[in-house]
Amino acid sequence: MILVGFAAGFINTIAGGGTLLTMPMLIFMGLPSNIANATNRVAILIQTALGVKGFQSKGVDPFPFAWYLGVSALLGSFIGAYIAVDVKGALFNRILSIIMLIVVVLMIFQPKKVNQNLIERINGKHLVVSTIIFFFLGIYGGFINAGIGFMMLAILPYINRLSIVKSNAVKVAVVCCYTVAAVIMFQYHELINWKYGLILAIGNASGAWVSSRWSVGIPEKTIKYIIITVICAIGIKLWFFSA
Repeated sequence: MILVGFAAGFINTIAGGGTLLTMPMLIFMGLPSNIANATNRVAILIQTALGVKGFQSKGVDPFPFAWYLGVSALLGSFIGAYIAVDVKGALFNRILSIIMLIVVVLMIFQPKKVNQNLIERINGKHLVVSTIIFFFLGIYGGFINAGIGFMMLAILPYINRLSIVKSNAVKVAVVCCYTVAAVIMFQYHELINWKYGLILAIGNASGAWVSSRWSVGIPEKTIKYIIITVICAIGIKLWFFSA
């Protein structure tokens, strides 16, 4: 669990999709899908909290911008987690694989100017638009969370002109915020297996700390290629191997 958690925390912080590793593992260990979904949030919460600290230790601070998006996503997350309490299984996998394909296309054909030497747009109408979008992302994140990092990495560079590294930092902070709501909702319904969640969190948090510090020092183009590779691999898995 710790090894899988480390891998999930690492790729969650630099891209996304780690839930698609941890959820099947928790189900394999005997947890029903809704309990696995709830238990996974404990690891995500601790992972993202450490990830934020990792980015800050390297001089990449997502706040206060991330607070606005985080609070909006948190409100949405209560709705998504409430829906998830009674939902089991999913045809959702193929929908998610299509979303991932769209993200890949956006990243491949993204104009260079979006990521290089542009002024960030984190106030005014761009802040309002992002805040509204992140409310709906929060609903999705509260419901299942898998792949949400890819969506955020498609939105933040385009709307707010953030670099990939800064987008990653904001993404991790926002996920941390809305996961609080998900954990509260799932615990209220007594769906969390805290023993498994905390063991998994050891791996997730370790992977997030390493990834958040490592990703700051490498070229954005390299991070972009890593993200595209991860998206393609998980998208193929979801489309062809989703039972």
